[in-house]
Amino acid sequence: MSLYEVQRQVDGWVSQFKEGYWQPHEILARLMEETGELAREINHLYGPKKKKSGEETKELGDEMGDIIFTLCCLANSQGINLDEAFKRVMDKVNRRDQHRFEQK
Repeated sequence: MSLYEVQRQVDGWVSQFKEGYWQPHEILARLMEETGELAREINHLYGPKKKKSGEETKELGDEMGDIIFTLCCLANSQGINLDEAFKRVMDKVNRRDQHRFEQK
């Protein structure tokens, strides 16, 4: 599934509600909140801060999915096609970093 298709699914879900997309700064705040939840889980799994007894373990993939959903909301609200944006980023890193790291 392309990012564009993911964006269309998100738009279909959001479009069913009268409120529509939040303001960009509200979506960004939500994106940071979701990113923090992923960071917390990674810290619990790999860092020094372990979970409290009885604290629920969340799936990393689910936390990443929340980030993708929220990022799609931001992109959709701004008319940004993430497939095109991602292609530009890959073109940039392929040019800029092609000799930066040791190849396998």
